[in-house]
Amino acid sequence: MASGDYKKDDRMDDNRTDSGIDSYRSVSKDAEDDDDDDGVGGGGGVSCRKGADGKCGGADERLDSAYDSASLTEDGLLERVEDGLLGRVEDCRISTAADYNDEPAATGTTPPAPPGLDEQEEHFLTTITEDGDTILHLAIIHEDEHFAHQLIQWFPKDVLDIQNNLYQTPLHLATYLSLPSTVQSLVEKGASLEPQDRDGNTPLHVACQHGWIDCAASMTWGVSPGKLTPVLETQNWKGLACLHVATVNGHHQLVKLLVKKGADLNIQEGTSGKTALHLAVERHDVSLVVLLLQQQSADVDAAMFNGCTPLHLAVGRQDATIAHLLCQADADKMVRNTENETPLDLADGNDDILALFPFDDIQISGRSVVGMKF
Repeated sequence: MASGDYKKDDRMDDNRTDSGIDSYRSVSKDAEDDDDDDGVGGGGGVSCRKGADGKCGGADERLDSAYDSASLTEDGLLERVEDGLLGRVEDCRISTAADYNDEPAATGTTPPAPPGLDEQEEHFLTTITEDGDTILHLAIIHEDEHFAHQLIQWFPKDVLDIQNNLYQTPLHLATYLSLPSTVQSLVEKGASLEPQDRDGNTPLHVACQHGWIDCAASMTWGVSPGKLTPVLETQNWKGLACLHVATVNGHHQLVKLLVKKGADLNIQEGTSGKTALHLAVERHDVSLVVLLLQQQSADVDAAMFNGCTPLHLAVGRQDATIAHLLCQADADKMVRNTENETPLDLADGNDDILALFPFDDIQISGRSVVGMKF
């Protein structure tokens, strides 16, 4: 079946169970308080990226070409599980590449089913619902980790990265629901860390948003720097890399993990050019500022697109404690932003901050005022 056949109609029945999980909630507490069920169920919140025809994007935008599309609801699939198919799948031995003549499933084809299943059961396992979910998506959504592990072992690698109508892979969902063992199984089987959901978030973004350190550790353990670096540099649609997301949400342990994994401390977010240090200063997060300054690669004078350094932000926010820490780290006190302002210009009469500036930059006839005899 051609990949273009998998476009879904964006119209949905109000009483339909929504199998998706809302992607990347706002960092504000209000948004979190309004969504107590972590996005599972609810019907009204499902959306997808639309093409020119008003329907959800096809295979050029979403990885679903390995599955058959069908107007099958989540309930329909779950009824088959209740009818005993789970036991049939569990009784099957784990298939290997040798069982399939060492040939992976070709794009656009249906993956081979495990031995012992009839044609109808094979079709059931290789079908996606009208929400774009595979049976693996649904097993994870319903936190049936035992069934999910069985499916992960059976499914070919490319099937593990199929995205539903919210552009979520099984790895996105396992991370949202904080299922580190399932995350580990997916990664060990070869699930990609790179797919982005409808808000541009990779699974690692999701872990950094919610503070799921175990999931982040599971998905990055043993991953080579060559494969991990592109993920660490990926920005979501808000322009935030994983380090930015972890910093904005104050998840210090995740920041430490990302630094250990080689995250670029000076990577700039896409909207205003802030680094993690800028964001920590904006949060008035003293301990996180200390953590970042302890890293030799952190640029204490990194400039935003408007030329402001972390010291500009600290002084502008009248945060004498953080301003003092930055000065101790040899921050340039006289660097100018695009408005030709130095950090001193932003002190606004704050005596605690003014005390940090020795005024040794004042010169008369090219000679420093400090030490001159009058």
